[in-house]
Amino acid sequence: MEDRPDNDITNREAEQNKDIESYLIVDHITKKYGKTLAVENVAFAIGQGEMVTLLGPSGCGKSTILRCVAGLEKINSGQIIIDGDRVSSAKENIFIPAEKRDIGMVFQSYAVWPHMTVWGNVAYPLQVHKVSKKDIESRVQNMLSIVGLEDMADRNVTKLSGGQQQRVVLARALVQNPRLLLFDEPLSNLDARLRVSMRFEIRQLQQRVGISTLYVTHDQTEAMVLSDRVIVMNQGRIEQVGPPLEIYRKPVSAFVASFFGEVNFIEGEIAPFNGSSDLVPVEVEVDKKKHVLLAQPQRGMKAGDSVYVCIRPQNVEMDAQYGENEDIQTFRGKISQIVHMGSHVEYFMDLGDVELLCHCIQELGKDVGEFVTATLRPELCICVSR
Repeated sequence: MEDRPDNDITNREAEQNKDIESYLIVDHITKKYGKTLAVENVAFAIGQGEMVTLLGPSGCGKSTILRCVAGLEKINSGQIIIDGDRVSSAKENIFIPAEKRDIGMVFQSYAVWPHMTVWGNVAYPLQVHKVSKKDIESRVQNMLSIVGLEDMADRNVTKLSGGQQQRVVLARALVQNPRLLLFDEPLSNLDARLRVSMRFEIRQLQQRVGISTLYVTHDQTEAMVLSDRVIVMNQGRIEQVGPPLEIYRKPVSAFVASFFGEVNFIEGEIAPFNGSSDLVPVEVEVDKKKHVLLAQPQRGMKAGDSVYVCIRPQNVEMDAQYGENEDIQTFRGKISQIVHMGSHVEYFMDLGDVELLCHCIQELGKDVGEFVTATLRPELCICVSR
């Protein structure tokens, strides 16, 4: 596996976790499938009532971690603690099976029982655990009210829409009052419009119930909307942990920057600088000319380091007019492509060996092949390791 982008990352994770009253503790777990290393030395904590998202591409280990927490997989090293109970420990050979961990799970597939009504689906787990009829009546009614399905209790579950079926699954997962809720890409099978509304419904429900939640997705928009904190995964390891807006604005690596939204990269090398400055000079080559860009460095970066200067497309200020300003980083180039997205216009700017993408709210009145100016403000430029 690749080296971590920042040797201080473990210390940062510990700093972020130290003030959290840990409810779920994933303590340096490793999971192998034969000789394949799926998860390597992963450690994080979730506080009481907190919603944390594991975000990353397919094969990065996020679902494997979820399955280990759920008790569907045995870990090869480390331990997992839920509400003070050690449910998995490789060293002490502890493995509490899934059905005894008191966890609610919502999977990608709806997994409803098609021969039952809405009421029957939600009540079934309580019936299996031999809860009294009176308690079943009260708890199912309350949960259907919470998810907004109280008027559909007698309807066959197959007659519901995809979003309504997902609410049934949520109600079924929560009706037993589990101590932890797990989601494994629950919105992947829904259409785009329904996914948007279900994001807000899931978040509101989680906050209303106040349950600690671990959510898995590859969709950075879901992670932004749903999460108190996001854990970005790459090749079985943690790249960055933090509030979603912090990760979006201050990614620690090129991988995080590119996975957590669109971004422009310009290769360069950090030039000698005064260590007290909040910005560092980065020598770059654009259109076969040498330039110096000022950008925010990561902790520990020094002169001579090879980096990317990254900036989000909406932070690139594009102008149809050309005007040089020694205090502002400007480039002159041709428009190579224009894409109308409805909410904004995407302009691709050709700078020779570099292409800049800019999101503009309004059209510039320029066509492909015409010249425009791009401004990169130093305070919006971030250095990440190459």
